[in-house]
Amino acid sequence: MKFATLGGLALVAGLGLAAAPALADRTDTLFTHKSWRVQGVSFDDGSYACLAEVADPGESFTIWIFQDASIRLQFYSEEWDFGEGDTADLEVEIDRRSPWSLTSAELYKQSVLFDLPAADNAGDLVVEVARGKTLHLRSGDGTPVKDYTLAGSSASISKLLDCGDAITSPGNPFK
Repeated sequence: MKFATLGGLALVAGLGLAAAPALADRTDTLFTHKSWRVQGVSFDDGSYACLAEVADPGESFTIWIFQDASIRLQFYSEEWDFGEGDTADLEVEIDRRSPWSLTSAELYKQSVLFDLPAADNAGDLVVEVARGKTLHLRSGDGTPVKDYTLAGSSASISKLLDCGDAITSPGNPFK
């Protein structure tokens, strides 16, 4: 699975669903730019993941790529306490583009998790993040929940996809 670049921006194809990762054994920062940090993660079970995260104190938006090329969105806030086992329908809007519906997103403790489906246009959301200025997280009925800056996302998403290419190839990409 390769993550191709189209016009300088990444287009992601062949997405699958991600299983919950094992405990992280090692995390390496691969790139930082503006509010973004791109990291490679080695898990105790021998698997790898890459993440790009934009964070403010107490909250973050993260895009994960796993070894099986699946992609997960994670929204985190210290203000949330969901417990385990619940779901919710959400909307994500980048700038003023058409909103994306995230149906049955998993609510887990202080995070909202959503695995992008393996559809042809699922990578378009990642491209919008790379091109965008602000991500608006809303409830399913459109009520505002959180806004996240996307300043620096183009370079960061490019590095994330480079990392994704490395971990979908055999061997340890962090050595």
